[in-house]
Amino acid sequence: MATLSLLKPSFSSFFFFLSRRPILLPAPFFSRPHNPPSLTRSLCANSLRPSQPLTTAADTKNNSKSDDGDKKKINPPIPSVWLHNTMSKKKQLFKPKLDSRVGMYVCGVTAYDLSHIGHARVYVNFDLLFRYFKHLGFEVCYVRNFTDVDDKIIARAKELGEDPISLSRRYCEEFCQDMVTLNCLPPSVEPKVSEHMPQIIDMIDKILNNGYAYIVDGDVYFNVESFPEYGKLSGRDLEDNRAGERVAVDSRKKNPADFALWKSAKPGEPFWESPWGPGRPGWHIECSAMSAAYLGYSFDIHGGGIDLVFPHHENEIAQSCAACKKSDISLWMHNGFVTIDNEKMSKSLGNFFTIRQVVDLYHPLALRYFLMGAHYRSPINYSNIQLESASDRVFYMYETLHECESFLSQHDQTVRKDSIPPDTLSIIDNFHNVFLTSMSDDLHTPVVLAGMSEPLKSINDLLHTRQGKKQKSRIESLAALEKSIRNVLNVLGLMPASYSEILQQLKEKALKRADLTEDEVWQKIEERAAARIQKEYAKSDAIRKDLADVGITLMDSPNGTTWRPAIPLPLQEQHHIGAP
Repeated sequence: MATLSLLKPSFSSFFFFLSRRPILLPAPFFSRPHNPPSLTRSLCANSLRPSQPLTTAADTKNNSKSDDGDKKKINPPIPSVWLHNTMSKKKQLFKPKLDSRVGMYVCGVTAYDLSHIGHARVYVNFDLLFRYFKHLGFEVCYVRNFTDVDDKIIARAKELGEDPISLSRRYCEEFCQDMVTLNCLPPSVEPKVSEHMPQIIDMIDKILNNGYAYIVDGDVYFNVESFPEYGKLSGRDLEDNRAGERVAVDSRKKNPADFALWKSAKPGEPFWESPWGPGRPGWHIECSAMSAAYLGYSFDIHGGGIDLVFPHHENEIAQSCAACKKSDISLWMHNGFVTIDNEKMSKSLGNFFTIRQVVDLYHPLALRYFLMGAHYRSPINYSNIQLESASDRVFYMYETLHECESFLSQHDQTVRKDSIPPDTLSIIDNFHNVFLTSMSDDLHTPVVLAGMSEPLKSINDLLHTRQGKKQKSRIESLAALEKSIRNVLNVLGLMPASYSEILQQLKEKALKRADLTEDEVWQKIEERAAARIQKEYAKSDAIRKDLADVGITLMDSPNGTTWRPAIPLPLQEQHHIGAP
């Protein structure tokens, strides 16, 4: 049976708020193409269209007909959204600075290698927030940057004998493909450091002119002692601070915690001209400059992984406030780590799985489901049993919906809401309320996923039990239940293009983990059937167990034997999970 082993490092919209105008970017020293403003605005405009709000069975009672006979929908009020603010250390009511518009900046990847599932958690989480805001009717400008100028990129490029900007561009493209695989919507804009040098240089100049930085031999450092509020996000005292994992201690600094805004050019490294001589930006300044370029100095949400609280986001606050006293971010959001054996997963520690390694064996939507299975601020421990459980759960979910869809395709799907039984209406409305209440309570996705159990069970009862088959308005109930689940799956980013296709894909992943072909499984099923005919029950049981050991479960029915993926029997026994 195939399992994942740890990968060691192998170092071998565009939406401007009314107060802002598009910025035309001058060509940097290493000029790189970017979308022209007209095209970027067009792309972003499409991404900002609000998704259709969920409707409940109860909502249909509020529909009234106008004089011309058209139905007029009375939409329910937008629920209050509470989100945890790292700055205040508590949940707070989210109030956008501009009515019905949300500005959100999320720190992106440093593009020097394939992304791991720790990255996946960050961007699935903020994709979920992006989707939910759009679902509620907000216009969202979601900015997620690429760091394509950095020490790690330069080191990797030197090792490979490749141009650093070319290498980072390649890994930016790989990252984008990973995000498509995970069904993450594209942000409104994805700025790159290399294409925003004028904005970065301009911000550094402001910080210097305002007395918060100093120049040493062509390097520019931020003076942390000049900013009394330094440490307010992380809660660290200045004495406890260090330069940061990407910043070497430099005796020329006034304080060891001072960090680089601009680094003077070194032989063989990319550089841009600046008032302080040729060089390149430090790590932190890029996000301050690019967030200000697209969202202004005052916007709603700044997010990332919890490892960015210090030093990155702490330094961003200092820089932005030093450049503009009116700088104000309403809410700082951070997701918890993905851990392995309770240790943070990261490239630097060498204990990581790339997204591609995981989706080679598990369906991307199973990985997405797994990442939503814990609250985003909690650590989530990666293990085979967790991925197997998520894969098993999504198979059940899509199989139920596929059976429902197949049944409905054979019947008139016209849903007369007034004919849906009260108990079905209650299930649908309860699920809708759980969805809105939980998502509005700091994105409590585990409760939403658990809330799907009741409508899924109801569908199965209506399809397969005697009582369900006799229920009045059975077809209307099934159609309404399937629609209610489908609408939520759309918001969660868990809706596949086709139920039948994803079931086949899940089976193919299970066969790969089991190191079997489907023909080999059917051959085993035939051997087992022959053994049963010969009353060789020990042999029959052994075949069933052998398949169960590698995650293939057999299901007998009057119509014959079929198979489906399942959690491998040894894992079930090890973790005391009941057989499916």
